[in-house]
Amino acid sequence: MKLSLPLPWLNATRTQWRYALRNSLAMCLALTIAYSLDLDEPYWAMTSAAVVSFPTVGGVISKSLGRVAGSLLGASAALLIAGHTLNDPWLFLFAMAGWTGLCTWACAQFSYNVAYAFQLAGYTAAIIAFPVINITDTTELWDIAQARVCEVMLGILCGGMMMMILPSTSDGTALLTALKKMHARLLEHASLLWQQETTDAIRTAHESVIGQILTMNLLRIQAFWSHYRFRQQNNLLNYLLHQQLRMTSVISSLRRMLINWPQPPGEMRPVLDALLAALARPGMDAYTVARIIAPLAPVDDDFRHRAFWERLRYFCRLYLVTSRWLTRLENATPVTEYNLPRTSRLTRYTDNVEALWSGLRTFCAISLIGAWAITSQWDDGSEALTLAAISCVLYSVAPSPFNSLTMLLRTFFWLTLFSFAVKFGLMVQISDLWVFLLFLFPLLITMQLLKLQMPKMAGLWGQLIVFMGSFIAVTNPPVYDLADFLNDDLAKILGVALSWLAFAVLRPGSDARKSRRHIRALRRGFVDQLSRAPVLSEHAFESVVYHHISQLSNSKDDAARRWLLRWGVVLLNCSHVVWQLREWEARSDPLAKVRDLCLGLLRDVMSERGVQQRPLALTLRELERICEALSRHHQPAARELASVVWRLYCSLSQLEQAPTAGSPNAIST
Repeated sequence: MKLSLPLPWLNATRTQWRYALRNSLAMCLALTIAYSLDLDEPYWAMTSAAVVSFPTVGGVISKSLGRVAGSLLGASAALLIAGHTLNDPWLFLFAMAGWTGLCTWACAQFSYNVAYAFQLAGYTAAIIAFPVINITDTTELWDIAQARVCEVMLGILCGGMMMMILPSTSDGTALLTALKKMHARLLEHASLLWQQETTDAIRTAHESVIGQILTMNLLRIQAFWSHYRFRQQNNLLNYLLHQQLRMTSVISSLRRMLINWPQPPGEMRPVLDALLAALARPGMDAYTVARIIAPLAPVDDDFRHRAFWERLRYFCRLYLVTSRWLTRLENATPVTEYNLPRTSRLTRYTDNVEALWSGLRTFCAISLIGAWAITSQWDDGSEALTLAAISCVLYSVAPSPFNSLTMLLRTFFWLTLFSFAVKFGLMVQISDLWVFLLFLFPLLITMQLLKLQMPKMAGLWGQLIVFMGSFIAVTNPPVYDLADFLNDDLAKILGVALSWLAFAVLRPGSDARKSRRHIRALRRGFVDQLSRAPVLSEHAFESVVYHHISQLSNSKDDAARRWLLRWGVVLLNCSHVVWQLREWEARSDPLAKVRDLCLGLLRDVMSERGVQQRPLALTLRELERICEALSRHHQPAARELASVVWRLYCSLSQLEQAPTAGSPNAIST
């Protein structure tokens, strides 16, 4: 019988030990070097090393680059603002509030490293500028800014050096594994969606697949920074991500056709199961796949059968081509080059309303807290302002800011008690830093292991590790003033609490409002797709749609999430049909007029404001009539066009379930 003890040291795996040792050594080394260099607040170096701790090399590099750029930008802003406005406290306050508000807005305009850099630029300026409120010599401002930047750089260098000494799992391996797992999961997803019934599990699975494909874009960025081989193959990686999104669209399109097909062939399900099982086998070739799906080939002029058959063949081609490219990527050498058409990055969308609202919230919070500090002459107001700036900038883009801020308040409460015991119970009795490190090093290892072994509390443990240094405040020379300690900690807690209050008064938009804005943006983009010269290509619009859908994947509002997904899928399937109809552009026969009629119907029924049920019903009846008329036409091209128009009918028919205008859940209008 195996005895399981709740001890993190005994339960830790080799990978967890490497991660904990690497980050703990980096933090202790940064503190030691900063202390030996007589930097006035060496604990910021330890904090910087904790912030850039990441499980992979690419994550450390990309995060460090963002932190370096953000720290330099924030330090420059602090020097300019404080240097010109320090003699006027009100002008200084509004200038700093404007800068942090601008950085809050800017970080919502970008993603990943660039967004992180703007976050750093916002609260680095606060860390440097707010503590210098009471200085009389402006030359001290340069010394403080220089010290903060040096401490940040020192923490980054220590984290990078320990990553080289104790390297982690390869980013490239993680990316390849994720790509192959998603490639296999798409077959499972197809098996689930190609069912006649409709359940919540299908909708949840579709959202999950979309979110995981978009998340792999972060793995691509990390692999780009850590491997020359993947920098060479960056275009191929973008291509593979777009292909997986396209296969998700095709799976959804086939599902819509199955649901709207009155009498599909009886052998449909056995053939589809055999097809998915065959595609899951490595080395599958197109000839074997063709033999498997041969029983589904249309033998009459049924346009529904033809539409499904053509789309199923397209899915098989996509899957086999992607399988071959995955194999080539896995076997590629650092000098291998592939000639692929230039593929754009996965496009993202910015909710400008929410970004402006977040910037305004940060400006108001900093201004009000600063006004209180100035009028009351609060000595520790700089600490409250610094923590308020960090909280407002950092959590403005968080999916659930109230939960994050509540956790931060709880973290600060525990850190206050812990740091009081450490500072006035242990540190007052020692005179050498190395003695303190004998206590700090095993403590950090334990906390790092607990963060890995307790996933539900990983956020709390992470915050404890990052903010512990600023609460213990190891300085050279050490300072043990109980009153200052209590006032500083109280100011930090009040700064976070006032940020929580700012989020409560200037609340982030509800998920229902966000869903409506995303849906309006989707419809606006689709109207552009109907124009003769669309701004976005087919692939670009596809990635924009999926980015919109992923924004509410964690929402508790089921109706908002469901209708955003439904609108995204409908408009995406319609856009694929629109691009296919454009292939008839060169034709001069009467069928081109039918094509133009279908596009005109879409322009009439779809606008940025939405779809009204009566015009939609008329459009669906007209599309059905066109399909029946074309199916009886003597030209094979007419029957081909009938199958494309039926795909359009199947896509639009899902909107018949939309709430009517004026109802409480009228998200679609």
